[in-house]
This record gives sequence, C-alpha cells and structure tokens, in this order.
Amino acid sequence: MSKLDALFDAYRDKEDSDDVIGPEGVEKLCKDLKVDPTDRLVLLLAWKMGAQRMGYFSRAEFGAGLSELGATSVAQLRKVLPSLASEVRHAHALEQFHRFAFRFCLTEPGQKIIDTDTAAQMLALVLPGAPFVEAFCEFLTEQKDYKKINADQWNNFLRFSREVRPDLSNVEENPAWPVLLDNFVEWRRARMQD
Repeated sequence: MSKLDALFDAYRDKEDSDDVIGPEGVEKLCKDLKVDPTDRLVLLLAWKMGAQRMGYFSRAEFGAGLSELGATSVAQLRKVLPSLASEVRHAHALEQFHRFAFRFCLTEPGQKIIDTDTAAQMLALVLPGAPFVEAFCEFLTEQKDYKKINADQWNNFLRFSREVRPDLSNVEENPAWPVLLDNFVEWRRARMQD
C-alpha cells in the first residue's frame, strides 16, 4: 500500500460504500492540518485535487492532488498548503480557481445556477480583497431581483473586477456586462453619492 493510499484510508469514510473521504474525514483532515474547514486554503486544496463534490474527496482526486503538491503526509501537506494561495495570484490560475469554485457549488445533477447567498460567501473566499468583492457581496444579499446567479454572471464578475476602475468611470467601455452587473453599477453609484 502506498503512502498516499494509507493517508487516504486514515480519513476515508468507512461507512460509505464509495471510496471517499466524506465530510467527517475532511473535517478531521482539516483539524490535522490545523486549518479551519471554512478557510480559503481548504477550497484551494479541493481545487488542486479537482474535487467534484463539496465535502468529499475520492481516492483518485486525493492521490492526484497530493501527488501534484509533492505531499505524502499531513506534515508535508501542511507545509505546501500556503503555496496554493500564491499560485492563484497568477491571472490564469485565478481564473481556473474562480470557475472551479462556481462548479463546486453545484450540488445537484443538472444544476446550473447557485443562490445569491452562496455566491456571496464563495466570492469572498475566492477573491478576498479584490476590487468590488465586498460591495458586490453586499449588493447580492440586499437586492431582491435575483435569487440565483449563473456561470456567465459569475465569470463576468471576475472580468469586471479586473477591468473596471474603482470609481466605475470606464464601465461603459464594455456595454456587454450582464444585467446583474449593470444593476450592481447602478446600486454602487447610488451608494457612492451618499
């Protein structure tokens, strides 16, 4: 048995017929890593593993992710985990992570949208400190027109946060923003005048 298999088995859900680490095992892994399960690093780890379901790691996902990170023990994983935050400072990696986070929130087969509360919580994890994130999350929770957002709206927010100036002075240079973002701009401008 390989070191990765032994490590996986230490957290595997023995009651589940699937070969997975379930929510309890993920929580135990987080405790051993000395990381809060709601920390951004856990989402980054799930991204690196290519996890398909929130709260679960298959043996293949776990093995592939840890192999890519060069970790075969909890101590090694704890040591390399912070490097994931540095990795998503690069534009392409951040875009991949951002798209992953949306898909990761899709918990039902065929689901294509996530509720605005989940979107706000996830955006705060995915893009901490990025332009407009705090305001957009506030907007999502306050507004009443949208209960859900789709992948196009989600993906366009990342582009919006990169391209639009903090004072919104260049927002009209791209008239193709989704209506949700147009509504956000209107809401934000009203707030900026107060």
